[in-house]
This record gives sequence, structure tokens and C-alpha cells, in this order.
Amino acid sequence: MSQFFQIHPEDPQLRLIRGAVEIIRQGGVVIYPTDSCYALGCQIGDKKAVDRLRQIRQLDDKHNFTLMCRDMGEMSDYGMIDNIAYRFIKSITPGPYTFILPAMKSVPKRLLHPKRKTIGVRVPDNKITLALLEELGEPILSSTLLLPGEEYPMIDPYDMKSSIGAQVDLIIDGGYCGMEPTSVIEILEQGPELVRRGKGADELVL
Repeated sequence: MSQFFQIHPEDPQLRLIRGAVEIIRQGGVVIYPTDSCYALGCQIGDKKAVDRLRQIRQLDDKHNFTLMCRDMGEMSDYGMIDNIAYRFIKSITPGPYTFILPAMKSVPKRLLHPKRKTIGVRVPDNKITLALLEELGEPILSSTLLLPGEEYPMIDPYDMKSSIGAQVDLIIDGGYCGMEPTSVIEILEQGPELVRRGKGADELVL
């Protein structure tokens, strides 16, 4: 059975953040809040944890995960960002936006879209997530907490505990997040293109 941490959304308790990060480092799959909806996450380099995450959501190897990053500097370690893209991304970051970028050569192949060699990255506007990222010191590999056959992501941590608590190592209750996933923006040579309309889409100027 998973552990269950209640972390304050505005003033995250450092003791609990450190405990959560230790679970991630030990190969755990965790449920945590973001600025769009709850997500499943694990450590980038842990293949077993990534496979478990895929199994929970019943995803094939073509699914694009998102790397949740601390800041744009970390984002640029994984995706190529030119000057024009930098200005655009900076203007709406942090926020509920996932950017599809050409992947850097250093990114492991299993994290990439198999044909297009792209990577999804974002910087969330959520204090719990940012505290986790700061303590971990690297991105969290993430996917929306959308279970197979469901139309909307899960929103209640207590429902998560009863339904999939046995499949994850930690559930972080960080309050209400909503159920609208991020807007997904692909950065192309000709400029940004909205490929999935989600939270924050109405505020975009492309």
C-alpha cells in the first residue's frame, strides 16, 4: 500500500518534500499535484519505474512523457531552444504549458518520440512540484493521472488511494488541482503551434 502525504499547497513542508524525493530516488512511482491536474511521476533514469508508470496507464512505447523541469535552464538541457523559441517560452513560463522540442542528443532514446526525436518539457506553476524538483535536482518524468478508459483525470487523492493506491508508492495530497490537462505547444521552425488545447489556451498569443 502506498504512503499518503498531505503537503500544504502554498507552504510545502520540507520534511515531507524530502521524504517524497527519497521515495522517487528509491525507484518509486508517485502521484503529485501540478498546476493543471494530478500527475504520475518517477525518476528519469529508472527503467523499472517508467515501465510501472506505463502499466498503470496502459501506455505503449510510442507515448510521449513530459519532463517536469525546475526552470528554463533545465528545460534546455533536454530540448533545443533557439532565441525566438526562448522568448516565447519565457513569456508563458512557468504555467500549464507543455512544449514539444527537438531533443538534445544526450536524451535517452526511450524517452523520445520514436520517429520524430522530440521531447515534451515544461515548468509548472505549482509550489509543491517546484519544491520536489528543487530537492530532487533533476526533472521528474511525468504523465497525467488519466486511468485507462476514463475521460477525465482523477482529482480526489482519497479516491486515488482507494483505487490505485496498491500500484504506486506515494500519493501527495496537495489540494484541488482541477482536471484540465496542459496545453501542448510544438515549437516548429516557422514558430509555435498549438497541438492540444488545454488549460491556459485562451491566454495564448501564437
